[in-house]
Amino acid sequence: MSLFFPPEAEETAAAEPVPPPPVRPRLRWLRRTLAVVATLLVVALVATAIYLGSVSKSFTSNLQRRDLLPSGLGTAGADPSAPARPVKGNGKAIDYVLMGSDSREAGNANAGRSDTLMVLHLAADRKNAYLISFPRDMYVSIPGHGKNKINAAFSFGGSSLAVETLEQLLGTRMDHVALVDFDGFIRLTEQLGGVTVYNAHGSKSRGYTFPKGEITVKGDQALAFVRERYELPNGDLDRAERQRLVVQAIVKKALSRDVLVDPAEFTGFVTGVAQNVTVDSGLSDNEIRNTALSLRMGANDLKLLQAPISGFDTVNGQSIDVVDTSGLAEMAKALRDDDLATYVEQHPSR
Repeated sequence: MSLFFPPEAEETAAAEPVPPPPVRPRLRWLRRTLAVVATLLVVALVATAIYLGSVSKSFTSNLQRRDLLPSGLGTAGADPSAPARPVKGNGKAIDYVLMGSDSREAGNANAGRSDTLMVLHLAADRKNAYLISFPRDMYVSIPGHGKNKINAAFSFGGSSLAVETLEQLLGTRMDHVALVDFDGFIRLTEQLGGVTVYNAHGSKSRGYTFPKGEITVKGDQALAFVRERYELPNGDLDRAERQRLVVQAIVKKALSRDVLVDPAEFTGFVTGVAQNVTVDSGLSDNEIRNTALSLRMGANDLKLLQAPISGFDTVNGQSIDVVDTSGLAEMAKALRDDDLATYVEQHPSR
């Protein structure tokens, strides 16, 4: 029994619920706002997943796959008699060999010309990528064939020998190969409405005039721009630079806000890329998706480099590019150590 209330009052007091503290209008508004934001976030994530799934499917369903890598020791289904490939020297970084080829038209992954040879290096943190071009007249050692121009490797033994040549040159294993119908890839400039590059040397080619300075190119005009070398002061070196610039411009335009916010345009671009690419059979759909989702870079984070050349010479009546041995060794070490950022700082002109 209470000392302060009679029994009836005590029962009445115990039966009455304690009213909750009043909710302030501002707190109620905040809760509702957060609920709306959370709902919109879920919807956005679902929409993004659907969009990314659609883009991914558009890409992977249009890719062709073939055996393009060397069958040396350490690879699946390796040929015991084949020479051992070097170990991978840069951890979680990924190195893709990109070769320009007309293999789609020829119906054979190891047929046709190979005028374009590049290595695309994705840094382990996925914040930067580096596109290194190897001029086709670089005079190097080709396994089993002595010394020759680097583009001869593809002619002698297809993509696998070209990769072996690069691995020997750089001292590290290449992860994947992409054979690109380079003409078809450059034609994507038409779909993008043209791309803008800085042209260091004025020239004329195939009926087109390319003045020095900023120019916008597309379609056949873009093809004429990247094929020209005879009117350029450094010949094949300037040609390779033009190729790198146009590839960079295509990536930059494709990742621009105007293209990304248009699902139909971006999906069409991705499909167009896939239709002009054949990759090695080990590059699975899951790996492509996981790598794409791991990227933390923008279009301006793709850096352009060229394998160092010390000069020009003639061998057996043919012009060659003489390799800068010490310079290439430095670049190769930076690639193996996944430290190309430092290399670029030290050699901004390359």
